[in-house]
Amino acid sequence: MNYYIKDATLVNEGKTFVASVFVSDGKIAKIVQADESFDCGSATVIEAKGKYLFPGVIDEHVHFREPGLTHKGDIYSESRAAVAGGVTTFMDMPNTVPQTVTLASLQKKFDLAAEKSLANYSFYLGATNDNIDEIVKADPKKVCGIKVFMGSSTGGMLVDDNSVLGRIFRESPCMVAAHCEDEETIRCNMIRYKDLVSKREAEADAGMHPFIRTSEACLKSSSKAVWLADKMGGRLHVMHISTKAELSLFRNDIPLSEKKITAETCPHYLLLDSHDYEEKGFRIKCNPAIKASFNRKALLEAVRNHRIDTIGTDHAPHTKEEKFVDDYFTCPSGMPSIQHSLPMMLNLCKEGELPLTELVQLMCHNPAILYQIDRRGFLREGYHADLVLLDLDANQQVTDEASLYKCGWTPYNGMTANAQVTHTFVNGNLMYENGVFHEENRGEALSFNR
Repeated sequence: MNYYIKDATLVNEGKTFVASVFVSDGKIAKIVQADESFDCGSATVIEAKGKYLFPGVIDEHVHFREPGLTHKGDIYSESRAAVAGGVTTFMDMPNTVPQTVTLASLQKKFDLAAEKSLANYSFYLGATNDNIDEIVKADPKKVCGIKVFMGSSTGGMLVDDNSVLGRIFRESPCMVAAHCEDEETIRCNMIRYKDLVSKREAEADAGMHPFIRTSEACLKSSSKAVWLADKMGGRLHVMHISTKAELSLFRNDIPLSEKKITAETCPHYLLLDSHDYEEKGFRIKCNPAIKASFNRKALLEAVRNHRIDTIGTDHAPHTKEEKFVDDYFTCPSGMPSIQHSLPMMLNLCKEGELPLTELVQLMCHNPAILYQIDRRGFLREGYHADLVLLDLDANQQVTDEASLYKCGWTPYNGMTANAQVTHTFVNGNLMYENGVFHEENRGEALSFNR
């Protein structure tokens, strides 16, 4: 089916302007300027005056929990929530059951997504201390990256053999995406706080999280990753930067296309800080930890000045039974957020913290540039029609009840998002329209120009 999105305000490649977009055969066939006449024939017309049209968000960092952990979430449920939030593409992490550490297990995830995903997709191959033979055979035109856990997190995939890390950075045919927290630092902090709790000198609440998974743990591990990548000539993307201290590791004086070492942060590090543990508790326990407010301010400046290159959600659902507990040491880290990432980030635009064009750069353009995704991430003629139409004047109360995650809760419960997704197109198919899903089609596997 063809569509004509009429008189929208497009936000694309540093510009904001009124135009119409003709979608045909899954592609952006024509961008019609405001003073240009165009016959859209029998296309379905969507009146978009006063609404904003973005490229679909590319979320490079999700944990959709399939296979093996589908009581928390699965590819269908979480991709459905993604599309409702304007996310048209995701890249999924390997800490599933079984872990995605072989090419055979990786292919099984691609097969599942082809059957179930409403959004476009790719998957990371996970690194271990003994699977370098699998890593070197990964197809860079199909596989988004190699995920290395340089600090243990949910899933137990720690890579701590320095010789193996060196080989990964030297020999990987794909970009290395790293979770960076120093294991020894965290282990020592954990022992100390368990002792304090046992002596009743501390409470086992969420507020202790940034004192266990500290800024020092992040900096030590990130510094090591950057040093290794530089020494071995590897391509490194450090995920979910949460501290001011790490920012000096990354450059902002060259274009993204020329960088070999890059950085991502997440919406929760830009929207929340350690003061929020008192109200939100374990809802916002995640790795790395949300930290003191001066880090949030520094991260906001870093996304504005291009020292941080992308924003991914680290969407990581757990059930209410797992998450809503009273003990720090038994509560898992991670939270669902993909449905709300774009609307909540738009709050920062409304507050003057971030221009709309910069938000689109960070969440749409830059992931496409960084991963060299074929014809996605921009509003350009001939590109795949992955599009999101937004009403920036429609406030919505974020609630657990209205969230579409399989786990049924959100860390942003009770907060207000100052924007609402009205339409989402995936490969030219209208997948979501004012609360209604059209699920006749499925997303596609990404191709990479490497």
